Amino acid sequence: MVVIRLSRGGAKARPFFHIVVADKRARRDGNFIERLGFYNPIAKDNEESIRIVQDRLTYWRGVRPSHPGWVRWSRKCPCR
Repeated sequence: MVVIRLSRGGAKARPFFHIVVADKRARRDGNFIERLGFYNPIAKDNEESIRIVQDRLTYWRGVRPSHPGWVRWSRKCPCR
């Protein structure tokens, strides 16, 4: 299953997060499929605190789940 999550970067006491699409089984800061943007929780007033590529976010939110239960249900679905 694919999830959208924050992957931590930065230094000690200065966090910086990448917004990534990753496999649910992957570690938080491990392998990812695609980087969608970033989040900087300690940004100053004149700095950008968050950036997300909206079209890619829309794409990944619309992807059908790849969970085995979903695959079994979709095969039995009478709506096709």
